[in-house]
Amino acid sequence: MNDGLVLIPTYNERENAELIVRKVLSLPHAFDVLIIDDGSPDGTGAVVRRLQAEFSGRLFLEERAGKQGLGTAYIHGFRWALAHGYGYVFEMDADFSHNPDDLLRLYDACARDGYDLAIGSRYIQGVNVVNWPIERVLMSYYASWYVRFITRMPIRDATAGFKCYTARVLRAVDLDHIRFVGYAFQIEMKWRAYQLGFRIKEVPIIFTDRTRGTSKMSKGIFKEAFFGVLQMRLNSWLHPVVAKAARSEQ
Repeated sequence: MNDGLVLIPTYNERENAELIVRKVLSLPHAFDVLIIDDGSPDGTGAVVRRLQAEFSGRLFLEERAGKQGLGTAYIHGFRWALAHGYGYVFEMDADFSHNPDDLLRLYDACARDGYDLAIGSRYIQGVNVVNWPIERVLMSYYASWYVRFITRMPIRDATAGFKCYTARVLRAVDLDHIRFVGYAFQIEMKWRAYQLGFRIKEVPIIFTDRTRGTSKMSKGIFKEAFFGVLQMRLNSWLHPVVAKAARSEQ
């Protein structure tokens, strides 16, 4: 077993599954991969099962019944990673919008530089997004601005979904009480880590929109995020978290 596990949730990613698995497992640092597939009707799970024979002990598959949401997929993966003793746990999309080579930089930020959470950031050095229409770039950029304004988190890309967590962060965050399942899940996990006092590093990346498969974004996901941020802030006033609790984990 390697020390880093890359979590890749999938739903109808047959076109990307084999390519992303082969790329991640070819990196110079040896990562393991866990695919969490929500019953993809296009046969994504079958593609991964075939590859498991080739990458025995490094490629794992958890298949769930039906589409249950991004947040629940990652929480399933977090629990699996902790149960199997991984020290560094990554979130990454299956569609190559996140460059797998950047896993090495996220890993170094935590394993070498001592950060607790490393975020692959589109906005820490300007706006680094390729192939998105301008309206979507503006929506994403100002969504992160809105999150910073409401929460006061010093994070430029608050909605980013490309991250490395140390196991101590995942042990400290109460996964049973993560409320959101869509876009807001990414914000809530950063918010919990920030509240608990963990060290967070934004690593600049270039985000490239998918060229294969179909985006899973919807208006409902953005609505959840908009109102969810307000609810998180209100809850933080009603139920403050003691930041030093996280530091005792280290």
